Amino acid sequence: MKINSIKIGNFRNYDSAELEFHSHTNILYGDNAQGKTNILEAVFVCGTTKSHKGSKDKELIKLGHNEAHIRMFIEKKGIGHKIDIHLRHNKAKGIAIDGIPIKRSSELLGLANIIFFSPEDLKIVKNGPSERRRFMNLGLSQLDKVYLYELGEYNRALMQRNKLLKQIYYTPSLSDTLDIWDDKLAEYGSKIIASREKFVKKLSAITKQINENLTGNKEHIELIYEPDVTADAFPDNLKKARKKDLRFFTTSVGPHRDDLCFMNKGVDIRKYGSQGQQRTCALSLKLAEIELVKEVINDTPVLLLDDVLSELDRNRQNYLLDSIDNIQTIITCTGLEEFIGRRLALDKVFCISDGTVRLEK
Repeated sequence: MKINSIKIGNFRNYDSAELEFHSHTNILYGDNAQGKTNILEAVFVCGTTKSHKGSKDKELIKLGHNEAHIRMFIEKKGIGHKIDIHLRHNKAKGIAIDGIPIKRSSELLGLANIIFFSPEDLKIVKNGPSERRRFMNLGLSQLDKVYLYELGEYNRALMQRNKLLKQIYYTPSLSDTLDIWDDKLAEYGSKIIASREKFVKKLSAITKQINENLTGNKEHIELIYEPDVTADAFPDNLKKARKKDLRFFTTSVGPHRDDLCFMNKGVDIRKYGSQGQQRTCALSLKLAEIELVKEVINDTPVLLLDDVLSELDRNRQNYLLDSIDNIQTIITCTGLEEFIGRRLALDKVFCISDGTVRLEK
């Protein structure tokens, strides 16, 4: 697939901007804090309905304004589509596909397959489990609409159960209704666990090969899914944890507490890996995600690279550039000198300065 163009209004530091992209390599360059990443963020929001930073909708709207708009034209398997996003301060976002409003954000996921890679992705390896759950959820949701539905139902049941746990403190007679939400959690939670297990297994095999190529076969990364509870044991564990959950007003077991482990020859990279190993692991993971998307959708995703090259040594830079040779890529950087003398063609170059875009090539 490819993105043909994007138009934004009152988004972050932009009054308005419109960019037409090349089908291969697009460079956005300029000083820091000028708005380069904001363009990538607008693309990502159009593809996934969410900011890659986890920002709230109202935070994406330019200061002093009540709403923002993003319109993106894409082409997928020869068919053109238009995606419209309308962000509002105190209302749910409005989304339309090909001019037709959709009721749920989930209906958009999977139409545009976008992978975002930035230095912040080190958080996937270094930070807590929530970052890794978010990675699994986003990756799976773009590839599997059934998973997206099950995740939504699980989260709704989890929210209702936690709310009920608090209400029972004041109205003990409501405890009889906990079984309803336990059944819901067990039903959808078990399916989520099974889907994550398959996803990680596939991703692990690809990541391992890429990591070995990157390190000259010196490192052997293995991704290990760490479910908080197995699918079979989930219903019983919920019941066993009920007293504890009533005491602390929260659900203490379930896939909302899952984690993902990165092992290298028996060493947990999350805790004991060097900065270099963690960075290589994150790069391998993102490149593996590209290959997995290709395999599942039989098409190429669009790759967004936010100031990544400056964080990598020459060997890793070259491997990354070789890997993206045949897919549409939008890259941000502070200067064009890091691309001079490289194989990477500068098919289209935009200069970003203080919320304005100027086409240079």
